[in-house]
Amino acid sequence: MITAVDTNILIDILEPDPIHGPASREMLRTCLREGALVACEVVWAEVATVYAHRQRELLSALDKLEIGFSAMSREAALLAAHAWHAWRGAGGRRERIVADFLIGAHARLQCDRLLSRDRGFYRGYFNGLELLSP
Repeated sequence: MITAVDTNILIDILEPDPIHGPASREMLRTCLREGALVACEVVWAEVATVYAHRQRELLSALDKLEIGFSAMSREAALLAAHAWHAWRGAGGRRERIVADFLIGAHARLQCDRLLSRDRGFYRGYFNGLELLSP
């Protein structure tokens, strides 16, 4: 079982967030017991912005959490573009950036499920994607 991990879960744990952190950490542990944890390059980049001058610390933390790097396929990038255009066509505002669609498409095509606190959005644009939320 491969679980893609969204940025919000990692930030909950790494910062740590007093409200969401404990539940996110427990769900991450559950997913790790069931298989592998991965994050696509978008998630890695988003998390790295928080650790701009502490890259070694970030890499060490992600290694301890056993988060693997999973590059996005061409098909996932194209699915993200399709979903983003559907979002805009349905009146979606530009505040929802393409990064969210890339994360969802990667999880949908290259993983078995996605761990995120942003369930409603992903459910609406990535049919068949199993979603987990703390």
